[in-house]
Amino acid sequence: MSDSRDDVPLELQPEMQRVLRAFVVDGRIVALPSKYAKRLILLDWLAQDFEPGRKYSEQMVNLIIGRRHADTAALRRYLVDEGFMDREAGQYWRAGGTISDRGDTLGTGS
Repeated sequence: MSDSRDDVPLELQPEMQRVLRAFVVDGRIVALPSKYAKRLILLDWLAQDFEPGRKYSEQMVNLIIGRRHADTAALRRYLVDEGFMDREAGQYWRAGGTISDRGDTLGTGS
């Protein structure tokens, strides 16, 4: 089985590519960066799994994040705390981050 660290889009800036290659393998987050700047890059990448303008239940957010990493509570909290997502009354929605047309977006519910 090959190591799929090469699925990072080429249009990303070199630092983003390095961070994602270091922390994402086969579409899964293998470790959470301790450095703040690197964690923001990873969270931005993760936020792209959520469609702008769509509301998600906490259960759905956990399912989408769970496809990337097992610690859904920590990543959900990071996404909200860093402004990539907002929440109210048990509903979550994307509030920030880069808009991407990457083909592997999860959580598009059609």
